[in-house]
Amino acid sequence: MKDIARRVFDIEIEALQHVAGLLDDSFDEVVDVILKSTGKLIISGIGKSGLIGKKIAATLSSTGTPSFFLHPGEAFHGDLGMVGRDDLVVLISYSGETDEVLKVIPFLKWNNNTIIAITGNKESTIAKNSSYHLYVKVPREACPLELAPTSSTTAALVMGDALAIALMEARKFQHHDFARFHPGGSLGRKLLVKVKDLMRTDKLPFINEDASFMDLLLKMSEGRLGMVMVGDASYIKGIVTDGDLRRALLQHPDTSTLTISDIMTFSPIIIDGDEFVGRAEQIMIEKKITTLLIGSPQNKSIAGIYQIYTI
Repeated sequence: MKDIARRVFDIEIEALQHVAGLLDDSFDEVVDVILKSTGKLIISGIGKSGLIGKKIAATLSSTGTPSFFLHPGEAFHGDLGMVGRDDLVVLISYSGETDEVLKVIPFLKWNNNTIIAITGNKESTIAKNSSYHLYVKVPREACPLELAPTSSTTAALVMGDALAIALMEARKFQHHDFARFHPGGSLGRKLLVKVKDLMRTDKLPFINEDASFMDLLLKMSEGRLGMVMVGDASYIKGIVTDGDLRRALLQHPDTSTLTISDIMTFSPIIIDGDEFVGRAEQIMIEKKITTLLIGSPQNKSIAGIYQIYTI
C-alpha cells in the first residue's frame, strides 16, 4: 500500500510541476486586478471544485483579501443577490463546462462583474467568457481510472494558495494582521491578548523572609504554583521555586540551618500587565522559566502571576 501512496504523491507532484510551468502573465494580471478592486473576491464551483473553492475563500479571507464562497446552485436560486457590482468572481471548473457554473455567467456579465476562471481547458465556455484565465491543466489524475478528481483538484487548490500568498506579500500582510482575523487561535492569543487578561490574581502565595522552612513548604503546597513570593503584594524581595527548593535540599540536607534568604532567587523577573502574551512567553522560553510575576518592575509590586508549563 505504501507503493500506491508513493505513486499518488509522485503523480500529483508531477502535476504541480507541470502547472507551475504553465504560469504566465495572466497570474500577475489577476493579482493586480484583485489588489485594485474595491469589492470582494467571490469563489464559486461545485462538487470537488466547490470544496476546493471553499478552502481558497477561507484562506483569502484570513490573509487580507475579503472573500466568500458562493454555491452556483444556490446562486441561481436567489443567492446572486450577494454579488455586488464591484465584486470579482472566480469560477472553478476543471472541464470549464460545468452546467451549474455556466448558468451564473449571464448574470455576472449583466452585473458587470470581472470573471476569473480557473480551468484545465483554455477553449472551454467558462474560459472564453472570463476576463482572466488561470490554466491548471494536469498531465493525468492520480486516480487509476482517470475518473476521481485528484491531481486536478490539487492543482486548483495550489493555484488558490499561490494567489493568497502573492496578495499577502503585495499587501505586506504581517503577523499582527493575521492575528486580528484569528483572535481565537494560538497566534491571535499571543499577539492580541495581554498577560493581565490571563494572569492569576487570587490566593497568591506570599511569605515573610523570616518564616520557617516548614512554613515555606506549607505555603508552597497551598499555593499549588510551584513557587512562593517573599514579601507582599506591595513589594517583594524575591521568590522561591520548587527548583530552588530541590537544589537547596541537595546542598543542605539539614534544613534546620536553612533560611529563606539562603534559598530564594533575588530580583525575579517582573513584567507589566499590559505586555502581550506572546512577548511574555518569549521571555519565559529564553530564560527557561515557567513563571512570570506581573506588576511593576520599578516598584516590585505584584498584581498577579502568569505561568506556562512547557518551555
